Amino acid sequence: MTQHEQFEEEEFDTEFNGKTVARILRLGLTHWPLMFGYLMAMVVTSLMDGYLTFLSKRIVDEGILAGNAEQLWRLVLQYGLGLLLVALGVMGFIFSAGRMGERVQYDLRKKMFARLQDLSLSYYDRTPVGWLMSRLTSDASRVGDLVAWGIMDLAWGVCNILVSLSFMAVINFRMMLIIAAVIPVLVVVALRFKRKILLEYRDVRRMNSKITGAYNENITGVRVVKSLRREEANLDEFQDLTRTMYRAGFRAAWLSALFLPVVQLISAVAISGIVLYGGWQFQLGGMTIGGIQAFIFYITFMLFPIQEMARIYAEMQQAIASGERIFSLVDAVPEIQDSSGAQAPDTLRGDIVFENVDFQYEEEKPVLRDFSLHVKQGETIALVGPTGAGKSTIVNLVCRFYEPSKGRILINGRDYTEWTLHGIHSRVGVVLQTPYLFSGTIWENLRYGRLDASDAEVVNAAKMAGAHAFIEALEDGYDSQVGEGGVLLSVGQTQLLSLARAILADPDIFVMDEATSSVDTLTEALVQDAMDAILADRTSFIIAHRLSTIRKADRILVIEDGRIAEQGTHAQLIRRRGHYYDLYTKQFRDERIGSAQPLLQKRKLVAA
Repeated sequence: MTQHEQFEEEEFDTEFNGKTVARILRLGLTHWPLMFGYLMAMVVTSLMDGYLTFLSKRIVDEGILAGNAEQLWRLVLQYGLGLLLVALGVMGFIFSAGRMGERVQYDLRKKMFARLQDLSLSYYDRTPVGWLMSRLTSDASRVGDLVAWGIMDLAWGVCNILVSLSFMAVINFRMMLIIAAVIPVLVVVALRFKRKILLEYRDVRRMNSKITGAYNENITGVRVVKSLRREEANLDEFQDLTRTMYRAGFRAAWLSALFLPVVQLISAVAISGIVLYGGWQFQLGGMTIGGIQAFIFYITFMLFPIQEMARIYAEMQQAIASGERIFSLVDAVPEIQDSSGAQAPDTLRGDIVFENVDFQYEEEKPVLRDFSLHVKQGETIALVGPTGAGKSTIVNLVCRFYEPSKGRILINGRDYTEWTLHGIHSRVGVVLQTPYLFSGTIWENLRYGRLDASDAEVVNAAKMAGAHAFIEALEDGYDSQVGEGGVLLSVGQTQLLSLARAILADPDIFVMDEATSSVDTLTEALVQDAMDAILADRTSFIIAHRLSTIRKADRILVIEDGRIAEQGTHAQLIRRRGHYYDLYTKQFRDERIGSAQPLLQKRKLVAA
C-alpha cells in the first residue's frame, strides 16, 4: 500500500456525522441575503402553486358545474395573475440560487488555494497531485451545487409537502391523514439507505482522486513513457484503476437506482388508497368533483417532490463526501509555522550555524544526526556526495522549507525560528536542477519574485545570468511566451531564465541545487560566469553533480550518510587523496572516456 493510499484511508474511513453538513450549510449562510431571497421567493411560489390548485377546484365547482359565467371569468383572471407571480418567483429563486452556488464555489477555491500557499513542503511530499486537483475542481463544484440547488430542491420539496397537506386538510381532513401517514415511512426508507450510499460514494471519490493522479503523471511524464515504451504497461495499470472505479460507481448507482423505485412504490400505494377512499366519499356526497380533482393534483404536487428528494438525497451523499475532503484540506495545519512574536528580518546576512541538528523525513529514518556546521558570511559552500547522503536536506533546512527535529540553526547569532517564514523565504534565492517557468511572457516570469522591478532591472538581471543574448534573438524578445513549464524554450534557456529570476530577487542567501547538471557545456559556462559575479559577498550553497563547477568554492563539504566526511578547498582535498579525490578522479576519467567514444567510433569506421 502506498503512502498516498494510507493518507486517504485514515482521513475518510470515519462514520458520517452532522458536522460536515453543518459546515456546508454555513458556506451558504455567509451569503445570507441571497439565501434568504431565494428561500422567500420559493415559499411564495410554493404557496401560489397550492393556491392555483385550490382555484382550479373553485373553477370547476363554482364556475363550470354551477354554470356561473361571471364567477368563472373572475376565477380565471385570478388564475392568470397567479401564474404570472409564479413565473416571477421561479425566475427570482433560480437566479439567486445560481448566483449563490457560484459564490460558494469561488469561496471554497479561494480558501483551498490560500491554504495550499501556507502548507509546508512535507504536506506535498505525502499528498498526491491528483487528490489536490480533485478537491479544487469537481469537489468544489459538487459542494457549490449542493448549497444552491440541493438546498433549493430540498426546501422546495418541504414547502410543497406542507402546502399540499394544508390545502388537503381544508378540502378533506381524513384523506389528508392518509397521505400524512405515508411520510414517516418514506423517512425511514431514506435513513436506511443513507449510510450505504454515503460509503459507496466515498469509495467513488477516492478512486476518482487516484485516476486524476494517474492522468497527471502520464501527461506530465509523457516523454519518459514514450522513451521507455511504457504505453501498454501504463494502460494495464490505468485499466485496473478504472475497473475498480467502475465497480465502486456501479454499487453506488445500484443503491441510488433502488432508492427511487422504493419511494415510487410506496407513493403508488398511497395514491391507490386515496383514489379508492375519494371515490367512496364522492358516492356519499362528502366530496365534489372539483375537490377530488384538486386532491389528486395535491397528491401529485406533494409526492413528486418526495420522489425527487430520493434523487436529491443521493446527490447530497456525493456532495457530503466531497465536503469531507475539501474541509480536510482547508483544516490542514502547516507543520512549519511562525512562532509567537516572530519578526521579519531586515537581512539574513551573517554567519549560518548548524548546532547538533537531527532531521528525518519519516519516523526512525534519520537523514541528519548530530550535524554541526559553521558557514561564514559571504562564504561559498559546495556540497558533494552520493545520492541520498543529505545534501538537499541541508539546503532545505537553510531555506526553512523544513525544520530540525532536534538542535537549532542560527543566522547572525539568532535562532532562525525567531524570524517569519515569509521574511526568510523572501531573502533566499533558489535555482533548481529542473527549473520551472510559468505560462506567460519572459517579462512576467523574471518578475515572478519581484513584481515591482523596473524594465531596466529585469534586463540587467538577464545580462548577469547570460540570458539577454538569447532573449533578444527571439522574435518577440522579452514579450515571448515561454509555454507551460517553459516548453517553448530549451532546457538551457529555461535554466538561464531561472537564474536571472533568482538574481532579480537580490537574495542574501543563494542556493544552487545541481543547477548545471542538465544543461549543455556552453550553457554551463554561461551559468558559471554568472555565478562568479552574483555570489560575491553572498552566502551561497552549491550542490554539484559536475565537480568541475565547484573548484572555486571557498569550502567543499563531502557529505556521506548525513555527516561531513571531509571538507576543504578543491586543492586541499585533492592533495588529501580522500573521498573527494576519489570522486573527482573517477568523474574526470568517465568524462575523458565519454568524450573519446565518438573519436574511437570514427576511427573504426575509417579502418573498415
